[in-house]
Amino acid sequence: MKVSPMVEIKNLKKWFPIKSGFRSRSNLKAVDGVDLHIYRGETLGLVGESGCGKTTIGRTLIKIYQPTDGEFLYRGGSTDNNVDIFSLSESKMRPFRKEIQMVFQDPYASLNPRITVHDIIAEGLRVHSVGRSKQERKSMIAEILEKVGLRPEYMYRYPHEFSGGQRQRIGIARSMILNPALVICDEPVSALDVSVQAQVINLLEDLKHEFKLTYLFIAHDLAVVKHICDRISVMYLGKIVETAETDQLFNDALHPYSRGLLSSIPVPNPHMRKTGKREIVKGDIPSPVDPPETCRFVKRCPRAFDRCWKESPSLKQVSDGHFVSCFLYD
Repeated sequence: MKVSPMVEIKNLKKWFPIKSGFRSRSNLKAVDGVDLHIYRGETLGLVGESGCGKTTIGRTLIKIYQPTDGEFLYRGGSTDNNVDIFSLSESKMRPFRKEIQMVFQDPYASLNPRITVHDIIAEGLRVHSVGRSKQERKSMIAEILEKVGLRPEYMYRYPHEFSGGQRQRIGIARSMILNPALVICDEPVSALDVSVQAQVINLLEDLKHEFKLTYLFIAHDLAVVKHICDRISVMYLGKIVETAETDQLFNDALHPYSRGLLSSIPVPNPHMRKTGKREIVKGDIPSPVDPPETCRFVKRCPRAFDRCWKESPSLKQVSDGHFVSCFLYD
């Protein structure tokens, strides 16, 4: 029996209009036709260079940004039927906000400096009427703080009294307090010290197993993604260029951009470095403003040929669970 995905994203587009006066002159196509699916209980990694549209996908899924086009079909804890999240009004969307939470990248900007940790975490409980009394909510906050590695008495402090790693734990506690089914992690460790990154990654893994969570893990650090993710989607200039299971991608990446990303991973031990030729991606990522309707990677691809300059490849399955958007594998 084929298992249906918990999350199915179809043809997601998010364009930002560039205006000249009162007229829209052109569009910045941050996300331009993305298809993804995430199965219950797995962690899907979304990787790519800065500016490729990773964070825009996460923010669009929780409707911080309104999508330009596409569907977000969700089958979560409260429903066994596919619900198109993008088609819901704000009032109908509210029950699903409990189930779809986000951990933001910047632990300094994502916490309100004017209120205590108690009020930051309790806000979601109040909005969704969780807990019968203030005392019950206080007990829930104390419990979740302990689960993320903080003392319960810290709930009376303000965000400026904590380190970056502690602030990110508070952000994680805020996301977990509502017992979500899907958590979007937007580069949750990129702003932290390396020594703290491992602690936060291990915390996210422990919480995933304890609360039976599903993660969309957005990152650009491939070493972190390899450690925590079950499958990985590689994104370039608003499009998905390759999706595969983690081991399959690291051992047998097919798209030239994916191979270039893997070659860029530094190996600290000189005796363990590969002796083979590294595939370095040269140049900068092009502008997403009105990109050409050809292969997005063609100007930086060392293996491009005539067809790449004329047509845009689609994402096709080349083996079990392995999808690639490249004419080399047609």
